[in-house]
Amino acid sequence: MAVRLRLRRTGRKNQPSYKVVAADSRSPRDGRFIEAVGTYNPLRSPAEIKFNEEKAFKWLRRGALPTDTVRSLLRKSGLWYKWYLMKKGLDEPAIAQKLTEWQAGQEAKLARDAERKQRRKASKKSKKATEAAPAEASQPGQSVA
Repeated sequence: MAVRLRLRRTGRKNQPSYKVVAADSRSPRDGRFIEAVGTYNPLRSPAEIKFNEEKAFKWLRRGALPTDTVRSLLRKSGLWYKWYLMKKGLDEPAIAQKLTEWQAGQEAKLARDAERKQRRKASKKSKKATEAAPAEASQPGQSVA
């Protein structure tokens, strides 16, 4: 039996939310599963990702393979990096230190992305303003002094 960590869709029509589950690879997407490992809500901003660390690591230790999407969710939450450090054989204090460094890097990355988004928004506004100014001056019936 090949066990996969994958998403199981829940929620209403046009309002998806997902459970991250350990399931036999032969069972259907929303069918039977062995154990729920976490949740994922893509409609929140930022997307809400919750994992039960113990359960996720238990299944990874047993050889469960995550799907590409679940792997990316594990990466975003930092559990994939922690799993990597645990497999490397580091002790708990070293793992905690590396994870705090990683978390600081992620926060800096989010800050850079937000700043970049603000700059793009400001440049779009200034472009619109410069395009609108000549158009207003060339309106018929107005004298240009």
